[in-house]
Amino acid sequence: MYDIVGDVHGHHDSLVALLEQWGYARRGDHWEHPGRTAVFVGDLVDRGPMIPETVDLVRRMVDGGAARVCMGNHEFNAIAWQTRDPDEPRAFLRPHDDRKLQQHVQTLRQYSSSELHEAVEWFRTLPRWLELDGIRVVHACWDEPLMQEIEAFKPNDEPLDDAFLLDATREGRPLFDAVEVVLKGRELWLPERTGLPDKDGHVRRKVRVAWFESPAGRSYADYSFPPNPSCPSVPVELRGQSAWEGYSPKSPPVFFGHYWLTGEPRPLATNVACLDYSVAKGGRLCGYRWDGETSLDASRFASVAATTAGVPAG
Repeated sequence: MYDIVGDVHGHHDSLVALLEQWGYARRGDHWEHPGRTAVFVGDLVDRGPMIPETVDLVRRMVDGGAARVCMGNHEFNAIAWQTRDPDEPRAFLRPHDDRKLQQHVQTLRQYSSSELHEAVEWFRTLPRWLELDGIRVVHACWDEPLMQEIEAFKPNDEPLDDAFLLDATREGRPLFDAVEVVLKGRELWLPERTGLPDKDGHVRRKVRVAWFESPAGRSYADYSFPPNPSCPSVPVELRGQSAWEGYSPKSPPVFFGHYWLTGEPRPLATNVACLDYSVAKGGRLCGYRWDGETSLDASRFASVAATTAGVPAG
């Protein structure tokens, strides 16, 4: 069975504490459990104090058959940061501006150039989502039509090449919206003249939403995710986006990260769970121990406190 782990963001010691709590042990060069497999939702890098150690631990588990991992938006961003723009060779697919540097600076500080290149080459091999025996795992949003678009461009089990990266990082290209949703979640434009500060203090004109529920009859305030009472209490407008119905209650349980939740971990629906509880902001590293149930159980969540404080971005 599977133990699904939320966003680690370089908090190696918290990850070790969670694995030990679950009965994993170091055997040879990697951590493993005699009867279970760890599954990571992505975002191993950025923000935390022990990023190379975290990536090495997870990679060794994967290589040893003790874990699976899917790509997070921070792994994707790291790849794009290192990949030159073919249309402007002095630039990169992820612009090296101050805002993006702030998010990525700890990874750049903690790796040598050669070590980071090797890590990024591994990130390219990560699947964008996982469909295992009875569960689904994705970093931010399970959207089958968009996943089919991504799969048609590059099979999920094949490494990302530069052609994929170019299409996925150029706004207006076919892959851009699909990759944005799967790795970063659904967002809706806020009403005109409305802007909200995000967790890093940047004013955003879009808001992340509870994609696993239908937007019908919802306001921006109660459909934002995590719920944001500062959003306007006016009906949601899709503004050119295709409608969606949310995640079907008949589908297999889906696990994801990305959303910086707080409070006590709990299912969001009978078959929906977010496992990002803000370890990089002094919260908790969260996981779920799945044993085949189709209705998720709050008692199967586990979490450990951040064992070291997050490292300042600048």
